[in-house]
Amino acid sequence: MTPAEYQQLKAFARIDGALLFCLWTGCFALYIKGMDNPTLGMMSMLLMFISPFYVARRLRRFRDKVREGIISFARGYAYVILIFFYSGLLFAVAQYVYFTYMDHGFLLAKFTEIANAPESIQLGLKDIMTQSLNEMAAMRPIDFSLNVLTLIIMAGFFLGMPIAALLQRKQSNKPPKLGGWESEQGSTINK
Repeated sequence: MTPAEYQQLKAFARIDGALLFCLWTGCFALYIKGMDNPTLGMMSMLLMFISPFYVARRLRRFRDKVREGIISFARGYAYVILIFFYSGLLFAVAQYVYFTYMDHGFLLAKFTEIANAPESIQLGLKDIMTQSLNEMAAMRPIDFSLNVLTLIIMAGFFLGMPIAALLQRKQSNKPPKLGGWESEQGSTINK
């Protein structure tokens, strides 16, 4: 890969990472609103589930439009990892801003409410959930954001392999472009 090709790869991965960040931000907003509305919570889970398919679609678009239908496994894998990296950075910043300035304990209160629900007590989950909630309460917003960033980058490493393997292509399906003398000959023959 030449330096120009590497710059191109990073530039397009930044754009696609920003788009994935928008998808995840919408997903997170639906998750927060879904604490009171189960339909929105289900929509949030659906958006999270389609994220790898969205990344695969963006990789296919990069392969077909920018790389003229050809991409190796290594380049596709690097592209997916970069998409997850850039979106993870943006999403970690968004998480930090949310938990520092907007949450004010809302999410923790909702989780405490779930832990104290009769269903949780009946299933014997109250002690486990209470311990998890105590650990969550002790976390600072930066700790939570860094954990989210680490999880997203790891997801990129693991999901990148099957996505890049499925979308690699050594030959283009497009017909070769005629240029120069051949196209002039074709046009004079057809006249």
